[in-house]
Amino acid sequence: MDSTELKRLHNAPEEDHSDSFGEYDSYLMDSFGKALLKELQENSRISVAELSRRVGLSATATAERLRQMEEQGILRAYTVTLDRQALGLDVMAFIRMTCDGQHYYRLLEFIQTLEEVRECHHLTGGDAFLLKVTTTSMGDLESLIEALLPYGNPVTSLVLSTPIEGRPYNVTGKLTSAPRRHRPARRR
Repeated sequence: MDSTELKRLHNAPEEDHSDSFGEYDSYLMDSFGKALLKELQENSRISVAELSRRVGLSATATAERLRQMEEQGILRAYTVTLDRQALGLDVMAFIRMTCDGQHYYRLLEFIQTLEEVRECHHLTGGDAFLLKVTTTSMGDLESLIEALLPYGNPVTSLVLSTPIEGRPYNVTGKLTSAPRRHRPARRR
């Protein structure tokens, strides 16, 4: 991916999903659609027959819903989760990167080439990016940080433990556990 392509991707308007599932065909996100997503988040290897039994649709209707959810981009992948430590990736860290304008696209291009970078998030505020990285050792992490230095200022935080990881999305599209603020009634 060259810097022109990165600029185009970076400047593309962000998709707005603020009105829950308004952009998608509404019937895909009815009670059956939400039940499908809930089940798939728990076990993406479930058979269509078992999935259809659990949500109360025929196997044909379930398979068609899944196909349409894939086409709409609601379902992006059926995946597995690997144990990083079993792969020898014992160190996990987050690196906040700040950089000036002349290094921004070069940094973005460089990050794409780094095998250690698991996620990269573009941020508001003082930092440009937040990188989630894994390495086999502290020495490898140090080498990675040194490789980032020509592009900006890395600030690193080591992960000690991960109390919550891969939490499933609440498919209602709304927060249910956050306390609701009561707005005072308007006076006329």
